[in-house]
Amino acid sequence: MSRQIGSTVLGYPRIGPRRELKKALEAHWAGKSSAEELEAVAADIRAGTRRDLAGLDSQPTGTFSYYDHVADVTALLDAVPPRFRPHDTREGTALQEYFAIARGTRSAPPMEMTKWFDTNYHYLVPEIGPDTTFRLAERTPVEHYTEAVADGVTNARPALVGPVSYLLLAKPADGAPESFEPLSRLDDVVAVYEQLLAELADVGAAWVQLDESAFVQDRSEAELDALRRAYERLGALRNRPSILVASAYGDPGPALDVLARTDVEGVALDLVTSPDLADRVAGVTGLRDKTLVAGVVDGRNVWRSDLPRALSRVASLLGSVGELAVSSSCSLLHVPYDVSVETALDPAVTARLAFAREKVAEIALLGRALTQEGSDELRRAVSDAATAGGASVRDEAVRARVAAVEPGDRTRADYQVRSKAQADRLGLPDLATTTIGSFPQTSDVRKARADHAAGRLGEADYTARMRGEIERVIELQENLGLDVLVHGEPERNDMVQYFADTLPGFATTSLGWVQSYGSRCVRPPILHGDVSRPEPITVDWATYAQSLTPKPVKGMLTGPVTILAWSFVRDDQPLGTTADQVALALRDEIADLEQAGIEIIQVDEAALRELLPPRRADWGAYLDWAVGAFRLATGGAADTTQIHTHLCYSEFGDVIDAIDGLDADVTTIEAARSRMEVLADLEAIGYSRGVGPGVYDIHSPRVPSREEIAALIAEARRAVPDDRLWINPDCGLKTRGYAEVEPTLQAMVEAAQEARR
Repeated sequence: MSRQIGSTVLGYPRIGPRRELKKALEAHWAGKSSAEELEAVAADIRAGTRRDLAGLDSQPTGTFSYYDHVADVTALLDAVPPRFRPHDTREGTALQEYFAIARGTRSAPPMEMTKWFDTNYHYLVPEIGPDTTFRLAERTPVEHYTEAVADGVTNARPALVGPVSYLLLAKPADGAPESFEPLSRLDDVVAVYEQLLAELADVGAAWVQLDESAFVQDRSEAELDALRRAYERLGALRNRPSILVASAYGDPGPALDVLARTDVEGVALDLVTSPDLADRVAGVTGLRDKTLVAGVVDGRNVWRSDLPRALSRVASLLGSVGELAVSSSCSLLHVPYDVSVETALDPAVTARLAFAREKVAEIALLGRALTQEGSDELRRAVSDAATAGGASVRDEAVRARVAAVEPGDRTRADYQVRSKAQADRLGLPDLATTTIGSFPQTSDVRKARADHAAGRLGEADYTARMRGEIERVIELQENLGLDVLVHGEPERNDMVQYFADTLPGFATTSLGWVQSYGSRCVRPPILHGDVSRPEPITVDWATYAQSLTPKPVKGMLTGPVTILAWSFVRDDQPLGTTADQVALALRDEIADLEQAGIEIIQVDEAALRELLPPRRADWGAYLDWAVGAFRLATGGAADTTQIHTHLCYSEFGDVIDAIDGLDADVTTIEAARSRMEVLADLEAIGYSRGVGPGVYDIHSPRVPSREEIAALIAEARRAVPDDRLWINPDCGLKTRGYAEVEPTLQAMVEAAQEARR
């Protein structure tokens, strides 16, 4: 078995440099292309990845996915929930079933989706029960490995989620006993991995990468023992590749010692998120005969690496491990492909950036320097970076304003006082209906926005077109009978980028796409300097929409934590300071919306849970500044102004006290896929403000029936009194079509009205 890895990455973007996979997937789902045509696009993307990684000593295969790498393991193990079976036997059925678990069918809701550790990537949560059967149902890791070898790659390394993390990230299947834990099925899952490893060895794979990042979170002794048992068993196999266990997104804690005592040949560590790990390695004696893959190039942010510091960190490990390799801290899935195509960016910003291709070059350079083959080249690269780069842009007025913030700036009147004032002003019914903000963006809307950005459509014509779309959306909502309306956000390309385009301190890319889930891609802005708001951003659109209807129209803002979470953020000051800068900009926007007569303002914090550190010991410090930033943004609002917030796919139980601490008047929360699980957590803390648990899963194309929505409303009413319960979808409707949205909203309104009666 080979012991050499050298320079490598733990994963790579998989959507294609121009979002080729997104376009191919959506064409296939729409029935406009065949499975063979989709696979041809996927094969081209994999080939492009191999070319991009050719300069590394070792490259992973199997990091490509049609939708999600966790769902890939579900398909590999044949652990598909029974509601998606039986299926027909037509050609392409396996792929149809794979997409069904992600998108649902007419009769079966999709699998639950939640955030991948503290990133903006979403994975499909496995559903495991005592009766789940496991078998090696497909050979995709083997096929992608042999494809790479046939293409001339001599250092390919299959990569997939490890068996223990797969089960730790799973949930009990419907109908499982209350005491059942998916981890109890470990022996059955490991048996399938044993078969897979043997097949990989048979085709010549020297290494396999198994990602066990679930251990950067707090884990019990029983869970650590499961890790030990799994890798003692896999390590004992006679016919297998060398095993690299990868741990990203944090410090694996005691799991590192557990792995060091097994027969696995290598361990990959994230030394960017947890730089102190490098000091611990010397004390782990079991690593002295193993390969250590040092993740010293940031796989999650876009700044150039400090190459001397990275090399020093790697070099400090020499003598403490058997073999030493250099890598990204995690998969490069979280960054765009290529800085060089961003010709419209300020050169002073571009000079500080490294996307996936640039990070691969950095890693290759560090690998050569580590072996003394490229030290002169490294020195030249460091010199070039020092002269080309620059510092974050400073605005002393912004910094002075943050320094002057007082505790009272983060506080509103008591909720009971506010709720009475708002009830008197708004006069809303019990079980009030609303949506989260965006409405479907038609091709005409997207084209008008693109033409305006390119200068092909003048300001007056663009405004007229957007107003026409707002008029249509307001009329539709009135016809449907919704109680609180939105303007539909036709002018917004993205809920974060829209604000970044107008706030000094941000830069936005042209092709900096990153996968969020499936075919959903985003272009995270780059926060490179101090943030201010020189003029109103949303006021004109909100006031125009309000002029069209006597019903209240929500002003729509993105919260400070979410703007940070879905941006690439400067790393030269504490995140809390940056969040307060953004919060003060939003505070000014809220004041202007109030002045213009907007009575309800929604400040979305969809990503509040997302940035929660993996270790519970670090939660308090994060939540203090995260909740504080939201309260700074909203703390100046009048008692009569109803402040809403919205939270997206997450395990909300972890932040339930923080949700209470936001002190929003109404909190709307994803709940349809998890069938109202969050309500038990809210009940447990005595949550006493307005809440809108979603009753329509917008991440699936299926149209739920009125009866299905009514059942969710009935479930919610058991936990929340009618005067505090709101009825709404899980999230914004931007990605859906009107053919799905209109009948579902009609069913939602009818179900709410029936519940009132």
